[in-house]
Amino acid sequence: MSREATGGCACGRVRYRVAIDSDEAYLCHCRMCQRATGGVSIAFKNVKKEAVSWEHEPDWYKSSPIAQRPYCGECGTSLGFAFPDSDNMDLTIGSFDDPSCFRPKHHFGAESMHRAWINTEGLPEYRTDQYKPLTDRWIKATGKLPD
Repeated sequence: MSREATGGCACGRVRYRVAIDSDEAYLCHCRMCQRATGGVSIAFKNVKKEAVSWEHEPDWYKSSPIAQRPYCGECGTSLGFAFPDSDNMDLTIGSFDDPSCFRPKHHFGAESMHRAWINTEGLPEYRTDQYKPLTDRWIKATGKLPD
């Protein structure tokens, strides 16, 4: 049974609704994704293109001769990946309003995986709302902490 999920870019210009049928997602480590997102990997949810409804159409970047990527031309948020000749596409997990409902089920592009970034268990953890230089900046700029 499918449910509706929503998401969009950092500035709010590009928004989407999508019917999803499971919590399964995956991590892509390929060099194309690393370069396109600036990360060591990117978390994706594979969906049917016809299940995605864009409230404002994203910009599209032809990232290779066989693929294109939706993004926001205003804030730069990476929103996904698509083969033009496929019925499916990927949406970035981080662009969903509630990314916590997804679970990684596999890795892709393992030839470019940076294993030191996969298992970070045991590293110190710091909260943004407890980092005084950051909270001071927010208070100075807006009078409050972000939601």
